[in-house]
Amino acid sequence: SYSQQRLWFLSQLDEDSTNYNIPLGWRLQGRLERVAWRRSLDRLFARHEALRCTFVAGEDDPQVQILSGDRGLPVVEHDLRDRPDAQAALLDLCQEEARTPFDLAREPLIRGRLIRLADEEYVFLLTQHHIVSDGWSMGVLVRELSSLYRAFEAGEDDPLPPLAIQYPDYAAWQRQWLSGERLQRQAQYWRDTLSGAPARLALPTDRPRPAQQSFAGASVPVVIDQALTRGLKRLSRQHGTTLFMTVLAAWAAVLSRLSGQDDIVIGVPTANRRRREIEDLIGFFVNTLAVRIDLSGEPSVSDLLERARRAALTAQDHQDLPFEQVVEIVQPPRALDHTPLFQVGLAWQNNTVGSLDLPGLRVEATGEGLDQVKFDLELNLGEQGEVIAGTLGYATALFDRATMERQCGYLLALLRAMVVDAEQPVRELDILPAEERSYLLEELNRTEADYPLDLCVHELFEAQVRRAPDAVALVFEEQSISYGALNADANRLAHHLIELGVRPDQPVAICVERSPAMVVGLLAILKAGGAYVPLDPAYPS
Repeated sequence: SYSQQRLWFLSQLDEDSTNYNIPLGWRLQGRLERVAWRRSLDRLFARHEALRCTFVAGEDDPQVQILSGDRGLPVVEHDLRDRPDAQAALLDLCQEEARTPFDLAREPLIRGRLIRLADEEYVFLLTQHHIVSDGWSMGVLVRELSSLYRAFEAGEDDPLPPLAIQYPDYAAWQRQWLSGERLQRQAQYWRDTLSGAPARLALPTDRPRPAQQSFAGASVPVVIDQALTRGLKRLSRQHGTTLFMTVLAAWAAVLSRLSGQDDIVIGVPTANRRRREIEDLIGFFVNTLAVRIDLSGEPSVSDLLERARRAALTAQDHQDLPFEQVVEIVQPPRALDHTPLFQVGLAWQNNTVGSLDLPGLRVEATGEGLDQVKFDLELNLGEQGEVIAGTLGYATALFDRATMERQCGYLLALLRAMVVDAEQPVRELDILPAEERSYLLEELNRTEADYPLDLCVHELFEAQVRRAPDAVALVFEEQSISYGALNADANRLAHHLIELGVRPDQPVAICVERSPAMVVGLLAILKAGGAYVPLDPAYPS
């Protein structure tokens, strides 16, 4: 498929990367029927051709080769029952699994490890490459693996109905369907929508952006409480938006405040399974939409909600064109230090992975900590009972945890303000907590200091010259000037000005480009007793 082709290309740039590995892990406690478990995994592997695809470089494009279903899903077994350092060994095995890349051309792009800790305690790690799977697929995998194990453990046959189509059928259909006028129409929409969009969201970071993007990440929890969730549902009903659209509008407003930009592009993943035939397939279907939100012109909350609704709906209407092709069509400026088109994402989780339901076993998810991110910021939310909850993932190369916790506070404060009054201008909504407002406005502005009131600016400069004549006073491009040299130049020009008739309080125009000559001129005028009047060289003569 188009998405697989792009991901294959990215994988060729860094063949040892694990950025596109999808990890799952479970702790199994109880009596595990290992034959039934092994058979379940092998049947799942044989059932879905996507899991058996490998990608071999061809003359022009990669070629897909499908492995035989008889070879089974590769699983490595480890027995730690007699190890006194079993927990440390388990951690080492988990880290080894996380650090192991896939060879897209040779091996199955799904693998497992069954680690035995005690007679009735196991940890099972399952890793897939994103090129054959996605978030929705993990839900399919968990449901089918549970059904297969229940049947095989009871001595029954495979209970799953045959699949009508396979992922390669979808890939062939996609390339036929997305062509001609349909392709041109969608391409033109994205070309028009993203024309002139900012190449990068200028978020303030805790550290300078590295020359090459780092995918190391962490996350902080986000919980929108029950009362606020009810308020957001009411606000959404009143303005014809979904909860996702309302949160999208608020997130865009927070990003606008932080960056000082009123043109915000947010990456929104979509399951991209709009046909019934592909709902039960494992494969790489997910697409990412670049949703552009306009905050110019001082919109009210209701105005912004309408803009977010319109942007989200039109993007979803054109979701068939893969993001990889959108990038090629728009051709944004490319750099290794950030992703193209957008650097911030918002994922709304409608389809949860669920948990394994295995008879005779207590199953707990393990190893779900977020340690990799695809973007600078990734807000992942969804309804969980009576609340909206999730995480804010962030690139640890750029941000500290405390900064992310503050940003979560900004989002919650903005959502509360939106619920209170939808007619308020968005820019006037107060999102700062009292202690942070006090810190910014009061503590940072406590700059009282004793200054010598009997000396002028140029005299203070001359005092510094006496203290450190060889220290660097001025840097301009490749040129560095010491305090002593700068003072000597200014003194020469000051004497020249005095000879020309400059007297105390005489206005002297200075019309030069920004350069060392400008600084020399300003000091010289002050030393001569004059007052400088800056003129822009760009002014009409």
